Amino acid sequence: MRLLVTGGAGFIGSHYVRQLIGGAYPAFVDAEVVVLDRLTYAGSRTNLAAVSDDARLRFVHGDICDAALVGELMANTQVVVHFAAESHVDRSISGGADFVMTNVLGTQTLLQAAVDAGVDRFVHVSTDEVYGSIDEGSWDEDRPLEPNSPYSASKAGSDLLARAYHRTHGLPVSVTRCSNNYGPFQFPEKVIPLFVTNLMDGHPVPLYGDGGNIRDWLHVDDHCRGIQLVAEGGRAGEVYNIGGGTELTNLELTRLLLAAMDAEWSMVERVPDRKGHDRRYSVAIDKISTELGYAPAVPFEQGLAETVRWYRDNRAWWEPLKAGAALGGSSAG
Repeated sequence: MRLLVTGGAGFIGSHYVRQLIGGAYPAFVDAEVVVLDRLTYAGSRTNLAAVSDDARLRFVHGDICDAALVGELMANTQVVVHFAAESHVDRSISGGADFVMTNVLGTQTLLQAAVDAGVDRFVHVSTDEVYGSIDEGSWDEDRPLEPNSPYSASKAGSDLLARAYHRTHGLPVSVTRCSNNYGPFQFPEKVIPLFVTNLMDGHPVPLYGDGGNIRDWLHVDDHCRGIQLVAEGGRAGEVYNIGGGTELTNLELTRLLLAAMDAEWSMVERVPDRKGHDRRYSVAIDKISTELGYAPAVPFEQGLAETVRWYRDNRAWWEPLKAGAALGGSSAG
């Protein structure tokens, strides 16, 4: 079996590849894995260092918008797991063109190449942000899409393209929509690594607005297990929500991070709220749980402690990234 993993040098994609090569997914234990990644600011080959010497892994530096390259790599591929995306809301607000190019055009390029090559399975990794904001209850997969940022709108567009390629061409594509991920190797513009690394260096942490925005937190290992379940047994043309089951306000998360870092509230800097900031996300996971046996396995307290420890122990990984991106005043809550 041959897998094409797009965005496999990024945070979530590299975790999936490390787990797969490491034997965590027995159904794919003998698979050849081709990683296609453009290595933008949020992707790095160092994320794959632990498995880079494995003969089953091939890395290709390239763009999912490159139709000729994608067509070449798609040949003789049985399974595609599509992580590649521009994903930071703040960046999409300051400039949305790259998000449309990568998330919409790039996904269409992959879908067409998959049709042409006759792949057996295509898993398109998306986000709960495509649903918009919900005050009470949780979204199921039939909820209409109401994205509120250029990022989430571009992801919604890619989701609809995936659906269209299934309906029009019969492509066996499934879509996953996850809640907020956290864990090791997450680029330090996101809220948990940003806050942890700021506090390590004695810098304040930025808290949007009143801190009342609510997110469901999902450890990257649970997310990737859910994706693998869909890759193995998800129904073609279907959407599967993947959640972690831990809802926190940004204020509650900030207090937990301050406690983990032995920092005082004086380290919190209130900043103006993000434009169009969604108030609450919450996904129902009944479908993936009932059909495929998914359940989150990493307790948030444990996962957060392990994540904080990882950033403490891996300054050499995140410090150059943070310096290069001039981070310090943005977050992803």
